Amino acid sequence: MRAYLAGPDVFRPDALAWAEAARALCHAHGVEALIPLDGNASDAVGIYQQNIAMIHAADVVLANLNAFRGAEPDSGTCFEVGFALALGKRVIGYVAERIDTTTQVARWQAQDLTARDGRLFDRDGQQVEHFGLPLNLMLAVPAKIVEGDLAAALAALHAT
Repeated sequence: MRAYLAGPDVFRPDALAWAEAARALCHAHGVEALIPLDGNASDAVGIYQQNIAMIHAADVVLANLNAFRGAEPDSGTCFEVGFALALGKRVIGYVAERIDTTTQVARWQAQDLTARDGRLFDRDGQQVEHFGLPLNLMLAVPAKIVEGDLAAALAALHAT
């Protein structure tokens, strides 16, 4: 089985070490890791094309959906998840927060939510969805979301 590892981990200062550890963890679970850092492209178009090719080649996408540079998952990762779903690929997302108690509303509570007309709004006046999901419904409905890290996603992969 081949798994594309989506997520902002490629931006970590220790990205190469992370990639090797992730590859070893996947291998221990009988999974071949396809990691965006594996390509040799250095320009935006080339990186995009390589990542798209890896998603096509993958059997599943394991996506780090932790908040990145704000309260939401990385936008590139969200694109990759949507692309994989459009191809009919299985997607397992993972978040470090307790997903049984953490919802979009709970995450945004620290952002000074206000209530008007039975709806919740963030500090910029934007409505916050309130479906009791850990992530935006466009991620949380079609993808399996697990609490934890890549190891938790790999465990979920073999459990279902």
